[in-house]
Amino acid sequence: MKALVCERYNDPAAIRVREVDDPIAGAGHVVVDVRAAAVNFTDSLLARDMYQVSAPVPFIPGSEIAGVISEVGDGVDSFAVGDRVFGMAFVGGFAERITMPATALKSIPAGVDYAAAASFFVAFSTSYGALVYAGEVKPGETVVVLGAAGGVGLAAVQIATALGARVIAAASSDEKLVVCREEGAAETVDYSRESLKDRIKQLTDGRGADVVIDPVGGALSEAAFRATGWKGRFVVVGFASGEIAKIALNLPLLKGAEIRSFNIAPFATKEPQALAELERDALAMLADGRLRPRISERYPLGQAAEALIRIESRRAIGKLVVEP
Repeated sequence: MKALVCERYNDPAAIRVREVDDPIAGAGHVVVDVRAAAVNFTDSLLARDMYQVSAPVPFIPGSEIAGVISEVGDGVDSFAVGDRVFGMAFVGGFAERITMPATALKSIPAGVDYAAAASFFVAFSTSYGALVYAGEVKPGETVVVLGAAGGVGLAAVQIATALGARVIAAASSDEKLVVCREEGAAETVDYSRESLKDRIKQLTDGRGADVVIDPVGGALSEAAFRATGWKGRFVVVGFASGEIAKIALNLPLLKGAEIRSFNIAPFATKEPQALAELERDALAMLADGRLRPRISERYPLGQAAEALIRIESRRAIGKLVVEP
């Protein structure tokens, strides 16, 4: 089969499509013919060996897939050949086929296409957990989303809006903010030319935000935290800017505010039942159409390396998808 293979770290020229052995469905596993694989920032970090866990080279990038089961291993009775499924793997998604544990897969709801299914878990489970579990968002509250045009950001805009919150989307261009408004944001801030703190204060009549979702980090974090209101909740999700934020601890003391976080990987290990409940609720919203990933660009397998470069440049809006 064909697959995108990373042969050397930190070398885009060493990421190329080549022929590899077909996967086999061992006990408890299935083989999925990949119809779509979402592109995540993590995929780029792994290719540069900059993620907290290394993938030994050579490896096939790609962590979110959707497709059709073509082979079922011994002991699997939850799925059959021909079932439409989606799920997450550490690596292996940018290929024509992948083998995965049956327990890592879920059935694609009726009416949801492969690209949307492949783009759902990382962005929407992260955003749902950040808003509901960590942020404890309530209807009528004001939620600020940083990096709001990215995959996690747009998911947070959609989810917060569906939960009845008023969303202020913050991003770096008019083009991105137009998309945020289309996805439900009530107000927007262009932090490339406006003061993030002052604009949030203005849009909340001086009260400040109830919740901030921050997948960006860097200098924006402190500015956004300064714009939280009394007993605000600031939720750290990631550091897409490449810079870990530093916030003076007198600020939460003065505001009665809290710095919280949501990281889906340790959450899945430490609180699997809570994650299962969050995913169940988020999937119900996907199935009934309240949530739907915004797919901005689609790439054939031969151009998957370009998709990695695109996501790394932070120019992507919504989700990018590779379609083998």
